[in-house]
Amino acid sequence: MKICYLSDAISVHTKKWCEFFVDKGYEIVVISLRNGEIPGVKVYGLGAEGYYNKGDIAKLNSYTKRIQEVKEIVAMEKPDIVHAHYATSYGILGSCLKFHPYFLSVWGTDIYTFPNKSFIHKKFLEYNLKKADFVLSTSKDMKREAEKYTKKEILVTPFGVPIDRFKPMKVDREDVFTVGTIKALIASYGLEYLIRGFKIFMEKSQDKKAKLLIAGKGEQEEELKNLAKELDIEENVHFLGFISEDEVIETFNKMDVAVFPSVHQESFGVAAVEAQACGIPAIVSDVGGLTEATKPGYSSLTVRPESSEDIGEAIYKLYKDKDLREEMKKNARQYILDNFNVVDNFNYVDGLYKKAINSEKVE
Repeated sequence: MKICYLSDAISVHTKKWCEFFVDKGYEIVVISLRNGEIPGVKVYGLGAEGYYNKGDIAKLNSYTKRIQEVKEIVAMEKPDIVHAHYATSYGILGSCLKFHPYFLSVWGTDIYTFPNKSFIHKKFLEYNLKKADFVLSTSKDMKREAEKYTKKEILVTPFGVPIDRFKPMKVDREDVFTVGTIKALIASYGLEYLIRGFKIFMEKSQDKKAKLLIAGKGEQEEELKNLAKELDIEENVHFLGFISEDEVIETFNKMDVAVFPSVHQESFGVAAVEAQACGIPAIVSDVGGLTEATKPGYSSLTVRPESSEDIGEAIYKLYKDKDLREEMKKNARQYILDNFNVVDNFNYVDGLYKKAINSEKVE
């Protein structure tokens, strides 16, 4: 089978899709607006660097100028499947191809944010969804949002993790209670509330050695560092910057609790899945797909969005009750084994691909 992905070659999620299907022996081609490289994959970079920072009209021009080039690549490569990732940018390219079978995956802001900008934005999304033969979503919450813009059946295909890599392991770590998160340092992920909640926890527990690990890069980095300093906990809050996948696994295994305090919609919650796969209980905001990525009361505790007090209390609860923490560690790993093994998740998609190709041949 030959699959053509219309997707950002720089995205770690694109790379995971490619890695899995390359390992299955499929030929994979990626057409990406930005230039990039993926091992074992032929990548066509369209050279649209910086398009993320453009206004909507400029972005649309970036897409439409490259439609003919994309058509020529697809005609030359002759894939069995075309699969666009992200309903608005790559969805525009995919909808113009008139290729079948054509899959479209919604990712998040393309569904939650884009159509609310204007009537025209909404119509663009509706058109792109209409052109797809199959529409995929990584969560039930995002499926419900997408159903506002199409009558098509939307299939839920969770984004799992390789459980043989993301797993509990012994690592070098200090003998202190450690809380952490791994997310981009942007406002929508609510890290301000995590830092304030950690301060509340420290005051309540009187544990002056407790640590908060924050891994990731983003526009809020200096603001968050200044907040830790303002709260007089800068020695307890460690900013790790951007870290590799191997470092992600090691960092999760250094935590006693992982916290994901998103303030608005969260399409799914891959980082929460990764943490639990490593046997780490999670504290998550009660928004979007986060409560699907965890099992509240079993592998996670939920808090109200934008509530530092809730976060502080939840951390303290797991700190104080070691038996509960240990039970939730075991539950966390089991929940991922039962629901988010990437092999099972991607094999489901593979079944859809095969079904689509056979259907096309019959017709």
